[in-house]
Amino acid sequence: MMEVYLLATEQEGSAPLDALRASFANDEVEFTPDADGEGFTLRADGSEVLVRLTRGSEGLPRFRKEVFSGSPEAFERLGRAKAYYHLSVEPGGAQPTLPVFEALWAVRTLLEHVQGVLVDLTAFKLHEPDDVAEITELDFDIRDHVHLHAVEATEGDTPLWVHSHGMEKFGARDLEIFHLAEKDLLAAESFLHELCTDLAFGQGPALRTQVGTSEGQVFTLVPSEEARANLLGVPLDTFEGHEGLFLTVVSPLGRHNTSQLLEPYRERFEKEPEEQTQAMRREAQLVLPSFLARFQRKGLMEPLTFLVRAPFDTHPEGNTVTENLWLEVMGRDEGSVVGKLVDGAVHTTEWRKGAHVEVAETQVNALAISREGRALDERELRELLNAERPM
Repeated sequence: MMEVYLLATEQEGSAPLDALRASFANDEVEFTPDADGEGFTLRADGSEVLVRLTRGSEGLPRFRKEVFSGSPEAFERLGRAKAYYHLSVEPGGAQPTLPVFEALWAVRTLLEHVQGVLVDLTAFKLHEPDDVAEITELDFDIRDHVHLHAVEATEGDTPLWVHSHGMEKFGARDLEIFHLAEKDLLAAESFLHELCTDLAFGQGPALRTQVGTSEGQVFTLVPSEEARANLLGVPLDTFEGHEGLFLTVVSPLGRHNTSQLLEPYRERFEKEPEEQTQAMRREAQLVLPSFLARFQRKGLMEPLTFLVRAPFDTHPEGNTVTENLWLEVMGRDEGSVVGKLVDGAVHTTEWRKGAHVEVAETQVNALAISREGRALDERELRELLNAERPM
């Protein structure tokens, strides 16, 4: 068993055992209290979560802000903690995400009885209660479970070593990639998050085998103890504090030159010209009435998906950044479109994939319709919507 989460609570005593037993009462969950009456074991869907309670901070890791990520409020709650629930699972298995989510549901249930903040011990993250609720309710987003760390490992134009923390709780090694430049960071994040997601679901690529990305580029995963043998110019003390084993992303020839691999991912972050955004917005606003009319008369079994794009504000590192995000339309409400985000925000998890949102119709700056997963081209879209225009 591996300790993966720590629920730091602001009360000294444990939650009442009878109250916990009632909260966990479920045909699919077996709740077994420990002999001390404070800890317990949960068994569900073939997974097991061990929960034990300790008091005082002796023996706990140092929760330094330069290591752990979290809001100021989360750190304040952590500082007020008097007792700690330790949650352990057996990582991996046929469905590696299952034990993790069983532990998160245990935390969510505990938070019904105690106040506190959740510490992800593998990813060095703090989660407030609202975060835990969203993580358990919304679509899986790997960014809630891993932390990417960039370290200046060498000199020159490409000095950065980027690696993940948090994959251990899924029974997988963390990932790393070397010789990146500052301009590569967003592209590397996108690529590594994509790869971490596959590994978290037990669908990662075979080692030492050429595999393709979703963008068609080829790479190889090699155990770090092998890959680092070809790494030049990186002092050994760079890896102090990172003694665990990683999987290293290299080129098909085993080299640490991955610039070409990341090229398609860089294109995702190229800023859309303002003139193009405004032109798309004018076109979207022109056909929006027909678009929404067609949505409202969509047949129950009709394989059409209606999507709109609108701006959302995120706040990476305290700055305000506007991102255009797509949402699947679920309904209308007095001049607003109600929908579910197709993808989360790039820079933060303020807007998570799967979150239900509402945007003013005047904010829609692009729209699309897909049939059975294939986006309609411009001609097909116009033909579909022209049928809604008054004669």
